[in-house]
Amino acid sequence: MSKSEFREILRIFNVDLIGSNVIKQEITKIKGIGPTLAMAILYKAKIPPTLRVGQLSNDQIKKLEEIIKNIESYFPPHLLNRRFDRVDGKDHHLIGSDLTFAQQQDIEFEKSIRSWRGYRHSYGLKVRGQRTKSTGRRSTPIGVRRKKSGR
Repeated sequence: MSKSEFREILRIFNVDLIGSNVIKQEITKIKGIGPTLAMAILYKAKIPPTLRVGQLSNDQIKKLEEIIKNIESYFPPHLLNRRFDRVDGKDHHLIGSDLTFAQQQDIEFEKSIRSWRGYRHSYGLKVRGQRTKSTGRRSTPIGVRRKKSGR
């Protein structure tokens, strides 16, 4: 491959991937794709995981984008991040801003039905059963004073 074909930055799904880094690490920068799914996508696209992002050919990039766009049709449901959706009951895989929006909608739904999780979200407390007696304090410590610097 000649020097002119190497890409310094590759943009896939509104994420800039650095050309000198390995593809299996860079593809995980896309929100909704973790390490396991990244390896599965590269295996399906027949791209070696140790290949640099800048060395990808146009055909490989198109194949990669096509697989990411239609993840539901390529992989079994246990690799998807939105199984049995509340709206339509189907399995989906959300990427990028769609995933962020769906998470916000889920939190708002929990708040609206006044579930325990919704209550914890609305009051800004820990949601998943963590202890709160000694951890999770965001403000300044209570009862601890700084020493006055009096000369």
